Amino acid sequence: MGTTVYGDITPRTAAYVVRDLLKRGLPFMVFEKFGQMKPIPANSTQAIKFRRYFINTTFSNFSGKFNLDEYLTGTDFDPTQKVLTEGVTPTATDLSSQDITATLSQYGDLTTITDVIMDTHEDPVLQEAIDILGEQAAIIVEKIRFNVLKAGTSVFYSATTASPSARTDVNQAITLNLQRNITRTLKRNLAKPITKVVRSTPSFNTESVAPSFVAVCHPDLEADLRGLAGFVPAEDYGSLSPWENEIGKVEDCRYVASTIIEPWADSGAATSTLLTTSGSDADVYPILYFARDAYGLVPLKGKSSLTPMVVNPTPSDSDPLAQRGHVSWKTWQTAVILNDSFMARAEVGVTDLS
Repeated sequence: MGTTVYGDITPRTAAYVVRDLLKRGLPFMVFEKFGQMKPIPANSTQAIKFRRYFINTTFSNFSGKFNLDEYLTGTDFDPTQKVLTEGVTPTATDLSSQDITATLSQYGDLTTITDVIMDTHEDPVLQEAIDILGEQAAIIVEKIRFNVLKAGTSVFYSATTASPSARTDVNQAITLNLQRNITRTLKRNLAKPITKVVRSTPSFNTESVAPSFVAVCHPDLEADLRGLAGFVPAEDYGSLSPWENEIGKVEDCRYVASTIIEPWADSGAATSTLLTTSGSDADVYPILYFARDAYGLVPLKGKSSLTPMVVNPTPSDSDPLAQRGHVSWKTWQTAVILNDSFMARAEVGVTDLS
């Protein structure tokens, strides 16, 4: 591999740049931890494929919505017990598969550094540029993921009305009953708790964690979460290690905060007690709840995940006096919902503490 792949830095130096980029961006990479990972192999196409297996050939067009009755009564899967006859091999049940294909898109950005800045500025501007671009890369990629994952169809509204059915019904903060309704639904759908997450390091590897469902929300919800019965703050976990930006846990849900999870301004019901942008209708905050294998993504960590480039000021036709250099990054990314029934979105208000 030639050194020009990374601009004016060697592949070894580029590895250090990637580490620095990701190190600065780690606190923003919330979705990175909990999804099913598909690292990009070298010289691959722009499509990435996730595959699921099931014992029912009628699911070849499975849409992602899990229906237990359909699963148990599919025409090619007999749910009744098979009584074995001595010496007789039973009819085999077919194993089927379904591929979920997502298209990768390329993202990136760059910043210009002049020769005057590099030669005369008292601060390490090149390192600062790398650090800032690391934050930018993480935020951009996480927003891409959020925009995909917030489109799930399993939605729960926090409202005092008997059967809330729309965002405009939201008129209260999160409640313990709302969370319990969500986890009950996940468990009915045979969703499994998350037991492994991606480590909080620039390397791509995983670690085992205590089984739990994971909820990602905006930091504005912290006060309301701490007010729920049974809330355990992350700082009191004891032997259980909290993640970056983790607020705490309530029963079998662990809550992680990210400013990426932005609210819908003035989208709820009229309020005098909840946060509101206009002063009239409540701002509605999404909380995304995930079980294992709910979604898939391309990790922003590990080999080939992100390409950094550092181009020092060099004489050229467009820059004959070598006055401009650049620091940049690019990455191939996508995210996809793998099983809509293994995730849920709560839409809630946030208590106005003023």
